[in-house]
Amino acid sequence: MPVRGVITLLWLILGLLLPQWAAAASLADTIAVVKPSIVGVGTYLPTRQPRSYLKGTGFVVGDGSYAITNAHVVSDQLDINHKERRVVFVGVGKNHKVVDVEVVRTNADHDLALLRLKGAKLPALQLSDSDRVREGEYYAFTGFPIGVVLGLYPVTHRGIVSSITPMAIPAFYSNQLNPKLIKRLRQPYSVFQLDATAYPGNSGSPLYRLNDGAVIGVINKVFVKETKENVLVNPSGITYAIPSKYILELLDGAKPE
Repeated sequence: MPVRGVITLLWLILGLLLPQWAAAASLADTIAVVKPSIVGVGTYLPTRQPRSYLKGTGFVVGDGSYAITNAHVVSDQLDINHKERRVVFVGVGKNHKVVDVEVVRTNADHDLALLRLKGAKLPALQLSDSDRVREGEYYAFTGFPIGVVLGLYPVTHRGIVSSITPMAIPAFYSNQLNPKLIKRLRQPYSVFQLDATAYPGNSGSPLYRLNDGAVIGVINKVFVKETKENVLVNPSGITYAIPSKYILELLDGAKPE
């Protein structure tokens, strides 16, 4: 092949690979910024072994003293008699800190909860306009898919928004309907369907832009799937996210009058 042809071929290869390298470098920088805002959400009981019990993921918003997670992550009753506390886990590795929190407000329809950190402030993530999200765009989410057995180590996944789809799908048979499903069929809203795999511990993880970490959604592994996939014999591994506009509504509703 002539030298000119080789040079042309090299430029074509570089043209294909450079955007991928740039995206990878950008995501690496974004993850470094996002990780300090990621918290584990669970409970702490001094007489239990292990004392810490992680139920999901959350992320810091607002002035740094609030966190967002899924409402189902904080739905269990605490064992007050044995001094069980609702907490978030902060830091990396085995030396993570336990910070007490209180549930300020929940949105049952969108499975979101706003927590207030007691005596602590952390770097907050910015919220972006979820109405501008387009199918085919890449996003990432960071959380704790396998809990904290080996320590607090956030894990990041990346994928595209494969569909912007209604929350509920019609049931095939009347015996598949229940009051919650009927309510969602009457008041449908759209969620993001992703081609990346999340796990139960990822519930509450932020779904964010690769270049700057701005949040456009919240990963949900229970609330959405029980509606979207209740008619399936073998539920799939599809991941869903609640759009961030409902976080803004939650934050606005928590402001003092």
